[in-house]
Amino acid sequence: MIRLGRITGLFAVLMVSAVMFCSVSSLHAAEISLSYANFPPAKTFPCVQMERWKVEVEKRTSGKVQVQTYPGSTLLGAKTTLRGVMQGQADIGCVSIAYHPGAFPLSSVFELPLGYTTSTSASLALWDLFQKHQPKEFKKFKVLTMFTSAPSNLMTKTPIRTLKDLNGLELRASGILSKILSSIGATPVSMPMSATPEALQKGVVKGLFSSFDVLKDMNFAEICRYETVTNTAVYPFAIIMNLSTWEGLPDDVKKVMNDLGREQAEWTGKYMDQHVNDSLAWSKEKYGIEIITMPDADMNIIKEKTLPLIEDWKTKAASADIDGDAVLAEVEGSRALYEPAK
Repeated sequence: MIRLGRITGLFAVLMVSAVMFCSVSSLHAAEISLSYANFPPAKTFPCVQMERWKVEVEKRTSGKVQVQTYPGSTLLGAKTTLRGVMQGQADIGCVSIAYHPGAFPLSSVFELPLGYTTSTSASLALWDLFQKHQPKEFKKFKVLTMFTSAPSNLMTKTPIRTLKDLNGLELRASGILSKILSSIGATPVSMPMSATPEALQKGVVKGLFSSFDVLKDMNFAEICRYETVTNTAVYPFAIIMNLSTWEGLPDDVKKVMNDLGREQAEWTGKYMDQHVNDSLAWSKEKYGIEIITMPDADMNIIKEKTLPLIEDWKTKAASADIDGDAVLAEVEGSRALYEPAK
């Protein structure tokens, strides 16, 4: 004979199980699952911002949207993300504009030596430019946000105090940074960032041209004790979503993501700038690095010698029906608006 207490207990367990099953079923029925591909290592700033965006989207949609992130090229690589997102291999992807020459005639203006001193100012200016023009270069995607790296500077084994110190010096660089180095007398050496520590140890290169966050992230401060501020070019990035995926989202989710666009650009810029400051402070404390400022006269020479890069961009922009002078004037206006006061 089964006692009433046991029956009541069993009934309660079955009821709880039924409620849990219904809740889980409802959750899965309402759930939107999105994949987000990124190519750099997880600790780098493009992936840090990815994780922040994921948390904010999930929180602001009350769990209606779940985002699975894939850092470190575990889903798509640096040069395969653009096509991969277009084809639906990932719903969302982080794209480096510099890795796709000619594909982004308007946005690539931010690869030029424009003189931005912070990632925050450059990121906001890039987002403003995109929002104003809605360039057709992104017509096959939904752009969720945009941002830039911190400005590129010199990290070397010997001090670079003037332009003369750069003559013939082998430095690791990539993309337009290589052209900038060539124009001011250095010898650029192209290689993956991952190969640079060994190249520095073997003397293949005597330094690198990148943003100061790598002093700590990749421990370059141990070898490159001299850091010369030039604040030349930044690297622009775009976070793109598969257009069919975007169009299939409910309006309330679209609003959350749209509202995050500028906020995420600014958040990423501020994070990057703080990370650079932390990296410099850490490097100074641990390795006693020296931070060098070039004379104003040399900085003016750098501007003059890199002018052909800007003229070349204007020519390419014209072939895409873009008024290069007008765009550069807009970018300069944004720089004046967002750059920190000296």
